[in-house]
Amino acid sequence: MALSTGRVNNTARDRAAGADGTRGRGRPPGGLRQGLDRHWYAWAMVAPVILVTALLVGWPLARGVYLSLTDATEANIGRTIGVNVIPSTYEFVWFDNYVAILTSGLFWEKLTWTVVWTVTCVAFHYGLGLGLALLLNRKLRFRSAYRLLLILPWAIPGFVSAFIWRYLYNSDFGVINAMLRAAGLGGVGWLDDPTTAKIAVIAVNVWMGVPFMMVAVLGGLQSIPGELYEAAEVDGATPWQRFCFITIPSLRTVSSTVVLLGTIWTFNMFPVIYLISGGGPGSSTEILVTYAFREAFTGVRDYSNSAAWGVIILLLLVVLAVVYRRSLRKQGEVW
Repeated sequence: MALSTGRVNNTARDRAAGADGTRGRGRPPGGLRQGLDRHWYAWAMVAPVILVTALLVGWPLARGVYLSLTDATEANIGRTIGVNVIPSTYEFVWFDNYVAILTSGLFWEKLTWTVVWTVTCVAFHYGLGLGLALLLNRKLRFRSAYRLLLILPWAIPGFVSAFIWRYLYNSDFGVINAMLRAAGLGGVGWLDDPTTAKIAVIAVNVWMGVPFMMVAVLGGLQSIPGELYEAAEVDGATPWQRFCFITIPSLRTVSSTVVLLGTIWTFNMFPVIYLISGGGPGSSTEILVTYAFREAFTGVRDYSNSAAWGVIILLLLVVLAVVYRRSLRKQGEVW
């Protein structure tokens, strides 16, 4: 009787162990294998994206970090006089390029102007975009036509817009100076003076960036329930109070996302600076990304220094995104 009871207990114990997957042949596969078995179709669909991303993003990024740690430089002078170009040795210098950049006054000068350029443009982007979105959110006649006209600057390719504005800013044949002369005013050398050149490139970037903010904020406005405004109006809230206590808080999630995206895009806005002012006059309108380009593709092709500038730009934007995200978490906005 005791032997039979022991056999029954052992059998029950073995079944329990097999059921919870800790013993026996019925043990289920591990976490990774189980995920592959259950979601193999999803992994098969994602695999091409992962591969393309690794080739188009991962490999250039890794190559750039590698070049930033070497002395990769190519003398471009020999191309113009028919002399063979002396290739770089690609020897590791480790962090010498970074130290040279961060200890130079040039970097901090370019960084200061880049920050001023970014903050000014994004502020105008969001302010004008919010104002236009509030107008288009109302019932207006020909509202669809207004939306189409306001979205055109965003639909036109950036380099096309840059060439058009460069012609408009031309001191001798530009339309803007022609209008000023027709009004009895003197022409302005828009791209010949550092101050006017900075104003000119900021104006172009604002013109190109406002439509994106307008569309994003307009979508956020249309998602706000109308009952909130009706209840606030019944309670006697003024239009300004409704704007401050309903509209702005309701747009916080959309606003935080588009401001971060706008900051990253504007910080790296290469076409406007390069195609309109060329970084001039002198290098007064040069931002970090255009200077990094010139280091690699003009004069002595300093690929290592250019790569180091690029890595520093990436790190700056990563730090900005992390700090910005943490500040949003403290405010209760998690994304």
